[in-house]
Amino acid sequence: MASLSLLLSLSLLSLLSLLLPPALSLTCTSQKFNNTYNNCTDLPQLGAFLHYTYNASNSSLSIAYVAAPATGGAWVAWAINPTKTGMVGSQALMALRLNGSVVPKTYNISGYHSVVESRLSFNVWDLSADEVNGTMRIFATVQVPEKASSVNQVWQVGGAVSGNQPSIHPLVAANKESTGKLQLDSSSSSPAPAPSKSGVRAGRGNVGLLASVILLMGTFAVL
Repeated sequence: MASLSLLLSLSLLSLLSLLLPPALSLTCTSQKFNNTYNNCTDLPQLGAFLHYTYNASNSSLSIAYVAAPATGGAWVAWAINPTKTGMVGSQALMALRLNGSVVPKTYNISGYHSVVESRLSFNVWDLSADEVNGTMRIFATVQVPEKASSVNQVWQVGGAVSGNQPSIHPLVAANKESTGKLQLDSSSSSPAPAPSKSGVRAGRGNVGLLASVILLMGTFAVL
């Protein structure tokens, strides 16, 4: 009887691993895009991800930033601070949900209460944004200083959008600590997967089936 229970439990665990929503174990290497990026990193805060390719020949950085807005929110952002670390002074790429569509914009963050839509202090091209299953994605190529080995990055997931203006993001520790240095050499991060037409898997299906499996596992544990 014990061996039968063990066999059933192992079988249910295997089934559970197949049904587990990918969002619960999502890493940057599980995400696929139309373009290929040489590197990717799981950012340490806010469940965000960055894919990037540094081109030393023209001092450009191509990026795909992936994150879900805060609860009830409607924007995400990734930025470079050309002069220092932290939010103030950063030059931001932002995706905002406006009138049912996701729109890319650029903002100069000159102060904690000064978020101004404007051109950035460096060139930006191929800027676009979309949303897949509640996850927003920003795509762009930006100019970085010649022969730079790293840049100061800031990333954020925001609150509501009022008119065309992003409202303040949550002020919990994770939001305050979403800064760091991005090393531009390829040895600093994991390689990104091959390109695909598919977007980020949000993994929100199979929830009911997953709950049933957990209930069955509990029943067998009791037995």
